[in-house]
Amino acid sequence: MGRLARWRRVARAHPIVADALLAAVLFTVSLLPVNPPGGPPRDPLTAGAVLLALAGCAALVLRRRLPLPVLAVVTVAAATSLLAQQARGPFVLTVAVAAYTVATRTDRRTAVAAGAASGLLLGGSAVVALGVGWLDPAVVVLLLWFGVAVAAGDAVRSRRAYVAVLEERARRAERTREEEARRRVAEERLRIARELHDVVAHHIALINVQAGVAGHLLRDHPDAAEEALGHVRSAARTVLDELAVLLGLLRRGEPEAPTEPAPGLGRLDALVDGFAAGQPVRWSLTGRPRPLPGAVDAAAYRIVQESLTNAHRHAPDATVTVEVRYTDTAVTVEVRDDGPGPAGPGDSGTGLGLLGMRERAEAAGGAFHAGPRPEGGFVVRAELPAPIPQEVT
Repeated sequence: MGRLARWRRVARAHPIVADALLAAVLFTVSLLPVNPPGGPPRDPLTAGAVLLALAGCAALVLRRRLPLPVLAVVTVAAATSLLAQQARGPFVLTVAVAAYTVATRTDRRTAVAAGAASGLLLGGSAVVALGVGWLDPAVVVLLLWFGVAVAAGDAVRSRRAYVAVLEERARRAERTREEEARRRVAEERLRIARELHDVVAHHIALINVQAGVAGHLLRDHPDAAEEALGHVRSAARTVLDELAVLLGLLRRGEPEAPTEPAPGLGRLDALVDGFAAGQPVRWSLTGRPRPLPGAVDAAAYRIVQESLTNAHRHAPDATVTVEVRYTDTAVTVEVRDDGPGPAGPGDSGTGLGLLGMRERAEAAGGAFHAGPRPEGGFVVRAELPAPIPQEVT
């Protein structure tokens, strides 16, 4: 079994050499003094018969590249040898090999047609040469050889096609798995980058605001300055804690259980108060507050947080208004200011600023709008779906 497997590997690696060896073996066997079954003793081989056998066997070297022409050549050579009373039984095997090759290299219809034509031509030559009928055992066996060769070749071709389909499906499945893995990695990186941007940008802006307030009040109002520095320490501690959670996610793949509530609109007053010390910020609430889905609550909070950060960055002296409106089907958050708006194209959402807010709103199934106000300033608005749960009766 091992030798056969090695021979197959060598034949696949060097098909021309394998076919040349096969042709040499068939040519040698064809010269043996074996008479056709059922026929009278034949005269010794002539030079013409040797040349016919040589031509027929040599053509097999090209059987993989030119299967149909090779079948035609070996059929004519074998038929001529039969009519010249010089054919040896093994020489007919060259035609069976050629018919098998045609069946493996072409479609079924072509293989059957070519095999039938070759079989009929060789069978007719045997009928004439042996002087027997078509139902003579020698002729029937000859025709059966062609049928077996074509059937075996067609079975091999079908199996190769089936294996090729399975291999292609396996390759596609592997590519799909790799693409899915890359997509998930990219999404996770984007999510982590968005969270990191929200945490760092907001708290650094808050630290900047409170540090400015402390520096302004340090001499005249040291108590107020100390309070502002307390906010700075609190913001620094918070950003370090949240960065530790994100770094844990990157290192272990799963974040540790949070020790404080997830950010949501319930903490909006603390968020606004953090900015109100260094910039005029007003906020209002319309409608009846209610518990929101986690994704909607976090998205609303992060959108307000990022909007306040951008307002402080681009319009530090402008008045900022935050509005939260609850309806029966949604919650809307709107942050507007009366400043000059974004400083340039790089601050209009091409990075992780407005683009990140838009992605958060769309991920929660909502709509997002951001742009300059007609009367001046800039506005950010997000409408997030939050239908009132139906009571179970």
